[in-house]
Amino acid sequence: MTEVNDTQVSTDAPAGMPAPSTSQPTGIQIADLQTILNIIDLASSRGAFRAIELTQVGAIADKLGGFLRGLAEQEKAKAEAEGKSAEAPAEGSAPAEAPAEEKKE
Repeated sequence: MTEVNDTQVSTDAPAGMPAPSTSQPTGIQIADLQTILNIIDLASSRGAFRAIELTQVGAIADKLGGFLRGLAEQEKAKAEAEGKSAEAPAEGSAPAEAPAEEKKE
């Protein structure tokens, strides 16, 4: 056990598992959804599901895959939009030059 701020925190983690971190975000992240899809694919390739379950498993895998593809497309479009806006100067951002005055003789 390690003492941190007068609180006892266990650093003993099961073999192969990282020690719990207090800085881990709560909730499901995009990477977690991708991992779930990978687990479904792996489990189905190993025959973990019965034939009558395959329709439901496949439907969820399709929904999850579609959702992740949609997110990837949104991120790509956002990155392209940011890239284009960085390349093109904003209208009216350059100061206008004053016309040169002619010298009168």
